[in-house]
Amino acid sequence: MPPRPRFDRRAPVRELPNINERIEYPRLRVVDSDGSQLGVITREEALEISKERELDLVLVSEKADPPVCRIMDYGKFKFEQEKKAKEAKKKSHQTEVKEVKMRYKIDQHDYDVRIGHAIRFLKAGDKVKCTVIFRGREIQHTALAETLLRRMAKDLEEKAEVQQAPKREGRNMIMFLTPRKTPLIKKESEDSTPKKAIRTITTPSKVNSSNNN
Repeated sequence: MPPRPRFDRRAPVRELPNINERIEYPRLRVVDSDGSQLGVITREEALEISKERELDLVLVSEKADPPVCRIMDYGKFKFEQEKKAKEAKKKSHQTEVKEVKMRYKIDQHDYDVRIGHAIRFLKAGDKVKCTVIFRGREIQHTALAETLLRRMAKDLEEKAEVQQAPKREGRNMIMFLTPRKTPLIKKESEDSTPKKAIRTITTPSKVNSSNNN
């Protein structure tokens, strides 16, 4: 019976950056931390200069002749590169369409659950497809389904805009919501200025006529 293969428990070897003593080229074209050119100097001279500045010597172009190095704070440089990569990843989020399904006779608890799901999808930057499913003779109640979808759009108006109004498709009625890009400005339904009371004053002619009677 052949021996069982042994698993390699060693950690994977990381590719270390070419900085400081890891740079093995004898002559280098060196750029200072402020962008000025130090010219072509020996590896030892470049390392000495970087140590005097308490910075790192970093290989930035290995294919050049001679290779190009730059004096910099490598820890700070690496942090900024990772930060830029994270920001680029956030911006590259691809919008997806998430669906929320329900019946037009949905109860309040289940409705609140669907609202919670929709809010989560919208916060993630995704569009929401709100679908009301009809079964059997329920197709006769499309008006109730449309009312439900418009209610949902109203409840989500602070976070979403209606991309497609409620529309019947086959045995379903659907509505598309997209994340709101601009803040919602609510219109005041009533004038906040209090109305002044109107005081009625009896004219002298009316007073005289009442006395004569």
